[in-house]
Amino acid sequence: MTIEDIALQMTPGIGVKGAVHLLEIFGDARSIFAASADELVEKAQLRPEIARNILRKLGFAPADREILYCQRNGIRIIAASEPEYPPLLREMPDYPSVLYLLGEPEVLKSHCLSMVGTRRATPYGQSMCNRLVEGLAERIPGLCIVSGLAFGIDVAAHRAALAAHIPTIAVLANALPGVTPVQHAGVARDILEHGGALVSELHSQSKQNGNFYLARNRIIAGLSAGCVIVESPDSGGSLFTAHCADAYNRTVMAVPGRATDRSSAGTNHLIRNRKAQLVMSADDIIRELMWDLDINPESLHAKVPTPELTPAETRLLACFQNNDPLPFETLAEKSGTDPGELTALLIGLELSGAIRQLPGNRYMKL
Repeated sequence: MTIEDIALQMTPGIGVKGAVHLLEIFGDARSIFAASADELVEKAQLRPEIARNILRKLGFAPADREILYCQRNGIRIIAASEPEYPPLLREMPDYPSVLYLLGEPEVLKSHCLSMVGTRRATPYGQSMCNRLVEGLAERIPGLCIVSGLAFGIDVAAHRAALAAHIPTIAVLANALPGVTPVQHAGVARDILEHGGALVSELHSQSKQNGNFYLARNRIIAGLSAGCVIVESPDSGGSLFTAHCADAYNRTVMAVPGRATDRSSAGTNHLIRNRKAQLVMSADDIIRELMWDLDINPESLHAKVPTPELTPAETRLLACFQNNDPLPFETLAEKSGTDPGELTALLIGLELSGAIRQLPGNRYMKL
């Protein structure tokens, strides 16, 4: 990474596509700033005022500040010209010229699969995230789940990856080291502690106006060989992610739902209109991505043994008759356990991977 890489991103008048255009012509950022006015205007066909911004090096002072900011916060800067830059992302016509990263850069080159969906996930959608990720983790070495750390399916996909002991990448619509939404800061820490990464194309001087979510979704789509939409209504960001994945020639897959469920209306329409392949299991995803053609059986993940539960934990777990979430009060009534002891048992079950806490002090069996 050079200061020119950052300066290109910060030069007034040069957006994402403008940076890609210049990099395609000149090869790297340093050559762009070494070009003459005639080369910038005639060869690159830039408007004279934008060419002047490059010649005057208006992006260098903010680039200096950004480099210092990243050094203070332990943020890795990866330019598109560097070997660490994910090759799949580089294939996009609107790839980010610079990525900002916390965590392990190696995961960017894993067997990445994007998994996204509605912010209003149902227990069915959360259960399907767990089922698909667990099945994939057992079959695919080097697997990494990519999502956006948003409420609903996104964070469920990250948590499913953490529970399956595989890395996961969260692509954020804000500058690092911040996390949006702040409620998921704990999940972000878990991602970093378990070999994953937080990624953003936004530098710290970006004006946060709430308009970066759709742009973020294109990176989620571009990082991965395929994209699975678990649940989605008729409109929403996950359908835009599916559109981007299709435009980038990625495999688009969708989990079907009941015809009457609003949360599955978008996924059902994608399948009906042949915009996505129907998937119901990890095997379906593996076949669609043709990952079964290069799997070495000796490299498959060993299934993590389930920790042995105490008799009290086993009795409490029996209160869950299905995958429907149960409120704390219902569990207290069913188990006949006082609140203090019940809280301790629930923590034990959650640490063992048997249940998961949901918003509203509800719990779901995994």
